[in-house]
Amino acid sequence: MKFTRKASAAWKGSGKEGKGSITTGSKVLDKTQYSFHTRFEDEKKGTNPEELIGAAHAGCFAMQLSFLLNEAKYTATTLDVAATVAFEDGAITKITLNLEGDVPEIDAEEFQQIAHKAKEVCPISKLLNTEIELKVTLKNA
Repeated sequence: MKFTRKASAAWKGSGKEGKGSITTGSKVLDKTQYSFHTRFEDEKKGTNPEELIGAAHAGCFAMQLSFLLNEAKYTATTLDVAATVAFEDGAITKITLNLEGDVPEIDAEEFQQIAHKAKEVCPISKLLNTEIELKVTLKNA
């Protein structure tokens, strides 16, 4: 399978006082604002690159895990993934994926193994040059 996706960003003004917007090709994000304040402070109206990376990583990992579970003859009832992106001194230093899964008939050890494989082969994991920690909880264990 081969495809491309597009997104764009526009920025006006200085780094600290300026403002920008992000638009995705699908228009799910359409001129969504971001700024120094949404990135480095606690302003809530808007987004930032780190939370977008976290969302992309969580979504990619959950879908990859679902495919690998299907290959092993399991179907998840739910796979809830929260990504925490750590930023320090101008770099993303770590991403922690917290997985809670409900997968009928799988044991905790096999779920752990498949989840760790998903972390390794997830295209977003492979893209990122940082430590990726995975914490796994199987709800039905």
